[in-house]
Amino acid sequence: NLPRVCSDGLFQRALPQAPAPSAMKLNISFPSNGTQKLVDIENEISLRPFYDKRMSQEVPADSLGEEWKGYVFRINGGNDKQGFPMKQGVLSKKRVRLLMSKGHSCFTARRSGYRKRKSVRGCITDANLSVLAVSIVKKGEQEIEGLTDTSRPRRLGPKRANNIRKLFNLTKDDDVRKYVIRRTIVREGKKDYTKAPNIQRLVTPQRVQRKRHRIALKQARYEKNLDEAKEYAKVLAKRHQEQKEARAAAHQRRRLSSTRQSESTA
Repeated sequence: NLPRVCSDGLFQRALPQAPAPSAMKLNISFPSNGTQKLVDIENEISLRPFYDKRMSQEVPADSLGEEWKGYVFRINGGNDKQGFPMKQGVLSKKRVRLLMSKGHSCFTARRSGYRKRKSVRGCITDANLSVLAVSIVKKGEQEIEGLTDTSRPRRLGPKRANNIRKLFNLTKDDDVRKYVIRRTIVREGKKDYTKAPNIQRLVTPQRVQRKRHRIALKQARYEKNLDEAKEYAKVLAKRHQEQKEARAAAHQRRRLSSTRQSESTA
């Protein structure tokens, strides 16, 4: 930027012009390939089909341009210009303050019983959003660079036994340990090796045996408590009987002594 001369004869450097702010950003994800892309949309008219829509609603993306023809988006959420997130179930375009507790979205409980009133935006979209998160539910004719033309596979496979069965369509009789996804660790100058996760919730004969042992110990404790309760009831009944007999004997002694005193005075 060249300096310019002011009316008082002094030089003044021209300030750089800030770029025009975009109307909204779309965070587009493609779950089938595991990719996502952030797109700046400067034309506000092309965003109007996304206004007044609720979260989880599907919107055609033809208004974004020719390359998006045939694509269908699902609205997953978003943030307004101050950073407050959208919350599902709040039927409003505005920002509201809600008392949140454990289990609510847009909130993390720091301790047991913790509640806090927080500001969130409703689940209806409008022009006050800065970022809108969408996912592709229907692919169009053309490929989108960096989004649909590439694939980013998952680094880790499933770890839970039922999830492995669901992935490979296994039955209860199949051995899940043979289908664990292993990944290769490459080291320079050393031999490569593979790693696999420990399968969670895997029912093995050892686990069944330990469960039977726990149930047997529990049953033994129950029977022991029953026997001890019966012995205690016997001891308690015996003690009550002894106390009853002692009270009866003391009462008989008092009667005899009072009878002797009355006879002596007569």
